[in-house]
Amino acid sequence: MPRFNTLKSEAAWRELITTDKDWKAADANMLHSLLVSMHLIRAFEEKVLELAGQGLVHGPAHSAIGQEGGAVGSVLPMRASDQVNGSHRAHHQFLAKTLHYVSPEGLDLAAPVNEKTQWLLQKTLAEILGLDQGFCRGRGGSMHLRWAEAGVLGTNAIVGGGVPFAAGAAWAHRQAGTGDTAFTYFGDGAVNIGSVLETMNLAAAWKLPLCFFIENNRYAVSTVVDEATAEARLSARGQAFNIPSWKVDGMDPLAVYLATQEAMEVMRRGDGPTIIEVDVYRFYHQNGPMPGSAFGYRSKDEEKAWRERDPLDLVATKMIERKLIDKDDVQSLRHQAQQAMEKAAAELLDMSGKKPAIHDHLWPSRDFVDALVRGDLSEFDDAHYAEQEHFSGKFEERKFIDAVAGVMNRRMEQDERIVVMGEDVHRLKGGTNGATRGLSERFPDRCLGTPISENAFVGLGGGLAMDGRYRPVVEFMYPDFMWVAADQVFNQIAKARHMFGGDGSMPLVLRTKIAMGSGYGSQHLMDPAGIFSTSPGWRIVAPSTPYDYVGLMNAALHCEDPVLVIEHIDLYNVKGPVPTDDLDYLIPLGKAKVLREGKAVTVLSYLNMVHQSLEVAERLGVDAEVIDLRSLDRDGLDWETIGASIMKTNNVLIVEQGSVGTSYGTLLGDEVQRRFFDYLDQPVQRVHGGEASPSISKVLERAACAGPEEIEDGLRRVLAEQGRPL
Repeated sequence: MPRFNTLKSEAAWRELITTDKDWKAADANMLHSLLVSMHLIRAFEEKVLELAGQGLVHGPAHSAIGQEGGAVGSVLPMRASDQVNGSHRAHHQFLAKTLHYVSPEGLDLAAPVNEKTQWLLQKTLAEILGLDQGFCRGRGGSMHLRWAEAGVLGTNAIVGGGVPFAAGAAWAHRQAGTGDTAFTYFGDGAVNIGSVLETMNLAAAWKLPLCFFIENNRYAVSTVVDEATAEARLSARGQAFNIPSWKVDGMDPLAVYLATQEAMEVMRRGDGPTIIEVDVYRFYHQNGPMPGSAFGYRSKDEEKAWRERDPLDLVATKMIERKLIDKDDVQSLRHQAQQAMEKAAAELLDMSGKKPAIHDHLWPSRDFVDALVRGDLSEFDDAHYAEQEHFSGKFEERKFIDAVAGVMNRRMEQDERIVVMGEDVHRLKGGTNGATRGLSERFPDRCLGTPISENAFVGLGGGLAMDGRYRPVVEFMYPDFMWVAADQVFNQIAKARHMFGGDGSMPLVLRTKIAMGSGYGSQHLMDPAGIFSTSPGWRIVAPSTPYDYVGLMNAALHCEDPVLVIEHIDLYNVKGPVPTDDLDYLIPLGKAKVLREGKAVTVLSYLNMVHQSLEVAERLGVDAEVIDLRSLDRDGLDWETIGASIMKTNNVLIVEQGSVGTSYGTLLGDEVQRRFFDYLDQPVQRVHGGEASPSISKVLERAACAGPEEIEDGLRRVLAEQGRPL
């Protein structure tokens, strides 16, 4: 018979329950703030539901009426510099944090509404109605609320999607040594999603001051929590990741307050993340002014029982028992909160017609629709640009991969904000290809090897970039890994600036390498340019020479937008001239380069296919003009250079190596034909790989990717159409 040892998690996990003694000892001013905050939030959300019922809220209105105790109880122990983010149900969290920010001295029941709080209520309501005066200029609405100055990083419509971003803020706090913390709020529906669990693991491994605050309201829309998991005590997740955890009754705001104080103490002394699970109840359905019982997934008796435990009533009762207030004070508070919301709504609504309507002049201009998708590049106004042919210093021949490692060493030496992270970037003498060689030895606290959790660590990078104190450089070992991190890459990082109104920045660099020809098969060898170019917000560069790599990486690190830097393993061992004493120059984003002049056809390409196109054109003696695009995103295409060439040659051949399925040439060819149709003598011709992803078999892999033979076929097609076949 085997022997067994009983194993236990090292993480503390306990339930906190308040006593009468706790209520008697609670600070009176804190209780005033607690009660006033909850009443203002309650009145705010009641007004939102009223307007939603009148059809004046475009989109969902996820109220948290009944859940105020969790938000306010957790915010009151925070500093202004602590940060929070949340999910789609976040009006209460946003208002709790911002009310605390505009009234740092506390909220007084004798004067619950002042000029600042009235301003805050109206501006928040304006955002939920989609109006220009809102915090995100009407783009965010109910689900995307952000006020960075007050410590609200942004709320999120993707369940669990904002959690990795909060980890980025927490990393910035830890690195800066401020003692500040980050709180990420989410519900029971999010607790089982990958981005949450990956981030719990990463935050614990790196001891980040991050609180995972779980509002367990029992229902993910209509699915009951114990239908979705075998462990419905959601704070038990801490046992798996060695995170100390608390479970409290969220209808008791003092219990939440006390648990948060304990969690704060853990995080501020550098002992890593915490979990607080609060049992709460939303009095209404997932969305809108109807109760959940109207949809049949819960009973009226259940709702009645929870309403009898209203956190507003509990705090008022305890304060009356202590003779801090009386019933008339509570009624007056309720009335003043409702009046404040009537006033806020009156400023936004036109009541002159049969039905209330939004004042026309308050809507955002239609011209604002695409504004600030990306920055204006004004950060480059004083940049030091130097193309290779104009560089006056000394050169030396260096391998491409040495330029990759060299420029990052130089930048990290010059800029303490730069942080490199990715799988194995700190080991193997510079990762799997030597691209990060020397960084972990020179900058051990800024070269971070990550777990295999792309969703978590690229999202953490996004939060770090958005925080603004650091500039993350994230490596995906292979571009196909973007699919497992797609929410963070495309929904979060790419959209953040635009979605939150355009005022923020996202200075994140994402490096990856195309590895066609390496035999790694269908799930490692894609070219990501076609996918990223369809995602507004990203800038894309694809250098083909060591010199250009240095200049474009410097530009990427200087940019306030997210930049994808694509490399190719075929180029890593290629040598080229690199300045001996200067790795500080930039090459402009959005500037293509003519590498070979010609009159018969314009060849548009990037990365290794530029060199193959040059070799084939030379070998065949074709009078081709070969252009290295270098910048690939929609905003970065150099139409001046491309257009001048097309007007001269009247023929275009687009050359790329990868699959037609995710082809970058699709976007490029469409743009060329729409812009220069009158100058083209034939349809745009293209060279690309097959439909399928490359296979492991060497023969099938070669057949799936374009190469010199396909480029030759392409040039022959173009010339044949001109009536002069080779």
